[in-house]
Amino acid sequence: MLMNKFILYILFFFTYSIVNANEINQPKNVLFIMVDDLRPELFVYAQDHIKSPNIDALAARGVTFNRAYCNVPVCGASRASILSGIRPTQDRFLTYYSSINEAGPQTEHIVDYFNKRGYTTISNNKITHLKNDIKSWDEEWYPSDISWRNYQDPKNRQLDKEKKPAAAYEMLDVDDKVYFDGLTAQKSIEDLKKLKNSNSPFFLAVGFVKPHLPFTAPKKYWDLYKESDIKLPEQNIFPESAPNLANHKWGELRRYKGIPKIGPIDIEMSKTLIHAYYASVSYVDAQIGKLLNALDDLGLRDSTIVVLVGDHGWSLSEHGLWAKHSNFEVALHVPMIISAPNFPVNVKTNSIAELVDIYPTLCELTIGLKPKHLQGTSLVSSMRNPEKIIKTTALARWKRGETLIQNDFFYTEWNLQSGRISRMLYDHSIDPDETKNLAILKSYSDTVESLSQELKRFKETFN
Repeated sequence: MLMNKFILYILFFFTYSIVNANEINQPKNVLFIMVDDLRPELFVYAQDHIKSPNIDALAARGVTFNRAYCNVPVCGASRASILSGIRPTQDRFLTYYSSINEAGPQTEHIVDYFNKRGYTTISNNKITHLKNDIKSWDEEWYPSDISWRNYQDPKNRQLDKEKKPAAAYEMLDVDDKVYFDGLTAQKSIEDLKKLKNSNSPFFLAVGFVKPHLPFTAPKKYWDLYKESDIKLPEQNIFPESAPNLANHKWGELRRYKGIPKIGPIDIEMSKTLIHAYYASVSYVDAQIGKLLNALDDLGLRDSTIVVLVGDHGWSLSEHGLWAKHSNFEVALHVPMIISAPNFPVNVKTNSIAELVDIYPTLCELTIGLKPKHLQGTSLVSSMRNPEKIIKTTALARWKRGETLIQNDFFYTEWNLQSGRISRMLYDHSIDPDETKNLAILKSYSDTVESLSQELKRFKETFN
């Protein structure tokens, strides 16, 4: 009798172990959320002036990367790099209209990768900048309107229809679903309902366009803030010590009505634009909340990896600049949160991450082989051990400027056609706002030379 019980116990334990192993190793769904122009100016990043309770709630169920950086601060190029797993160079991924095809015909982008593994792949709204740039999605959906700017005010709509400059912001007392991001959340929730009953895992990519210009959000999100409470950044003029190459004319914003074609923006307009940006972030946060609540309600959270990232940073008058398109940290620093079953929750890591790391990270999290062409590094070790600094270096570029981020140093080189090199160096341990260029000081010449050699070695690891 005892022997029979022992045999039954062994059989039960063996069967239980196999079931548990299968549950742990089964392919996981992926919900990939990308937010256009989102700064890491959120409560989870120790900033309390923007209300983003739903992103904060996601962070409470995952790992927040305090030091995540884009590889190129413009939407099309950044997205092509993320989805291909290939870094930008002087010959590829340079502009807002960059195509993923610039990665070359031998590159297996992330959609083909998941398709090959039997995943259902869906893209909702802006994932690639160019529509139909990836032709192998099982489904690719975009909301439609007279233009991508999606104005709702009749005056702005008419100007936009006539291809004339319209307002840089819009505040109307309307429902969330009036704007694209509300429709995107609604469509994605319907997709989750269908995918729940599917026999295959899914890779659902959801692209929210706010807080991209124009800053359009329903009035209730504007009402969360008082414009009188908004403060301009202390460093809101271009630093004298920085190279002129680090400056730009922020042409993206100047295309809008009411924005001067040259020169600075006055304080009143600056505060209104920042107010509008805050409202747009809170609006998109609410849409993210609806999506994540649906994931819970459908019982999919425990089998789904959720990734939330911004495609690049955005300047709100820091260094006297607006928009992205620069090698300053404010244009390169992005939010990144990864929530995955069986991983630590409500933790932060200071180990460096890059957007090019997302593809290899998802390979490992879904128990898949990593394609050989990938140039990023899986972040799974950082997720398992958030207290450890596993990665200390990142690389970003904007046009001819290349930025090496190493520990607390931000070092940039511009290789000029004349053969001369212009340099910029900031030490975030003493100057987090990047106000004084250390590269011009003789006392930092050895540091500059060391970082220059490190930048060269880094670039030699890919092409």
